[in-house]
Amino acid sequence: MPEPILQTEKLSKRFGAVVASDAVTLDLVPGEIHALIGPNGAGKSTVIKQIAGEIRQDSGSIRFAGRDIDRLDMVARAQLGLARTFQVSSVAPEFSGLQNVMLAVQSVERKTFRFLRPALKDKPLMTQAMAHLERLLLDDRAHVRAGDMSHGERRALEIAIALALKPKAFLLDEPMAGMGPENTAKLIEILDDLRAEAPILLVEHDMDAVFALADRISVIVYGRIIASGTPEEIRANEEVRGAYLGDEGHDGAA
Repeated sequence: MPEPILQTEKLSKRFGAVVASDAVTLDLVPGEIHALIGPNGAGKSTVIKQIAGEIRQDSGSIRFAGRDIDRLDMVARAQLGLARTFQVSSVAPEFSGLQNVMLAVQSVERKTFRFLRPALKDKPLMTQAMAHLERLLLDDRAHVRAGDMSHGERRALEIAIALALKPKAFLLDEPMAGMGPENTAKLIEILDDLRAEAPILLVEHDMDAVFALADRISVIVYGRIIASGTPEEIRANEEVRGAYLGDEGHDGAA
């Protein structure tokens, strides 16, 4: 197996009496999608927040791109190439799809901030942004306000923004949340393609999407990883079936 781009070692976090992360050890290697699944409240998003730098772990360590990132804040981790999307879309609703992505392209190039109106005349900047929109099948929505887009389009736009940051890895927190079957199918195709560009640590409740995409799956229950393996190994794991997947091997949680 290739050298991991991302590793956590015994990552632990408590909120009062609640153990949100209990010595969580996992990794992400180039070219893969590693899914983190579990019931509501199991600690999935807490793990993502610790890796992203939104909250600080009580103990344990995180390595990314060959270095210890425990002391780095969210911005510094993002600058290293750790791109995150959220459970709730975080795009700027008053800006168009193109403007949202252009802001991300500008931040990577470390250009002096310019108001968007003159920036829209920057052809190379616009070309890069449009390429990311095309990758996410949003080129025909480039000039639509993000606030006027459908839920699925906004989630795809958020991934286009993350892609514009030239990430070394994606942290995707429930990207299919609230999507219908058609948009979910489109996003599955997009993510399947993106793994070649940057590996993905995926938190997702849609088990059909998880088993269609994941190379590896880790199952977390009450803050502790109870199993990790291939989709076939997770389907066959009796502890996982009893704790989460149920008799049919599908997610019973909302």
